[in-house]
Amino acid sequence: MSTPLASKPGAGTVPATSTPVPVYESGQIFVTGKEVIIRHAGELYRLRVTRQNKLILTK
Repeated sequence: MSTPLASKPGAGTVPATSTPVPVYESGQIFVTGKEVIIRHAGELYRLRVTRQNKLILTK
């Protein structure tokens, strides 16, 4: 079962869990541009917004 995202119709769904999962607007993440670096388990990942306004995560 999935839970609808709050605030925007058609925004998608997130899996239902016993613990609430935080939801971030992309504007909160991409404050300084269209690309951020995420460090996870000692590895660096690049999350970027494409020209078609899609998200791409690369290692």
